[in-house]
Amino acid sequence: MTEDELERALRQTLAGRVATSRPLAADPAGAALRRARAAGRRRTLAGLALAGVATVLVTTGMAQLGGPTGHSGTPTVVLGDPGGFAPSPLPTASSPAPAQGPVRAELDLIAGSRLDTSGGERRELTGLSAVERAQRVPDYGGWLITSAATPAGRTLWWVPPNGSDPQVLLAGADAVVVAADGRQVAWRDGAYLAAAGVVGGQLLASSRTAAPEGATPIGFAGDAVLVRQPDRGGVSVWRRPAGGVPGAANPDVLGVYGTLPDGRVVGLVSAGTPRRPCVALLDPGRELTPVRTGCGPAVATDGLGAVSADGRWLLLNAAPRNALLVDLANLGAAATTHPAGPAVAGAVAWTRDGAALHVDATGGLVRVRPDRVLAGEAPSASRLDGVAAGERLVVVADTRS
Repeated sequence: MTEDELERALRQTLAGRVATSRPLAADPAGAALRRARAAGRRRTLAGLALAGVATVLVTTGMAQLGGPTGHSGTPTVVLGDPGGFAPSPLPTASSPAPAQGPVRAELDLIAGSRLDTSGGERRELTGLSAVERAQRVPDYGGWLITSAATPAGRTLWWVPPNGSDPQVLLAGADAVVVAADGRQVAWRDGAYLAAAGVVGGQLLASSRTAAPEGATPIGFAGDAVLVRQPDRGGVSVWRRPAGGVPGAANPDVLGVYGTLPDGRVVGLVSAGTPRRPCVALLDPGRELTPVRTGCGPAVATDGLGAVSADGRWLLLNAAPRNALLVDLANLGAAATTHPAGPAVAGAVAWTRDGAALHVDATGGLVRVRPDRVLAGEAPSASRLDGVAAGERLVVVADTRS
């Protein structure tokens, strides 16, 4: 019997038992049906809850029996090949042990082959050596770490967030650059320039183009790759989503430090009379044509430096080998540069609250806070507890929000 037939029969039975001819103030059949349906729903919810508990218990049991999968060996991925790696599972019972003692920096640090995160975790990075730069991956996606140049080329590792061993994404590359948002990477692969997106520890949607010998990627402007041409030939823009080859190079561009929130590139150009290196804002849509230039104190051409996340400040080296803080909002006006402590010896990383961290030639960590620099404070280097003498220290760049 269907539910409709059952409802009609129940209504007829109850109606036949009603002795009075007055209209009923309530519907006894409807009330009975509503009570029956409510009881049925309670039984259904109880069954679902028991099923959910059982599922959780079974899953937990499987996780405890199986344990973390781990990885045997370090897989080598062919340059530009996204198919050689499968990402590790999400964290299970084997989470990294918290670091002993207080957090010592606002950003993650790599000391030798050890990662100390700003959240208090400490991890040994098995298989890593000669780290030069490191970048967080967005959405808690781990870290991308680039080695210094070696006779075998450069290596790019992805460090999973779940405590698994680092994985090799690129090996033997002539040059590697990671975007400030941690979502793209470009590299020199033999006679080609290549670039790809980074998702879940894999290189996806890769593309490549032929390039002159010695041309190397040095940065990103959105999805476009900035390419330094050989023999002081300037910098060109490779708009890889549109295909083709890098556009005409601007021979006056000596290097780049990053981008502003509006997409303009902050770089170093040869300008003035006589010609000298000057900080400039460049338009990537017009072959890096300068739209504003500031020629203040002599600046170094070593390429070390970085732009703050809000686009207000640039920290770079001055020619006399000390750090210099440049106010990009007033570039070209008077008093836009300020001495900012010891010279930069490696990567510069900006915190989200507007401080720059870098390592000086002595291996000490330097914090540059623009408000304090403007107030006349001279930043200085400090030694970190737990970092051995001679141990290479690298500040990890945070992701751009």
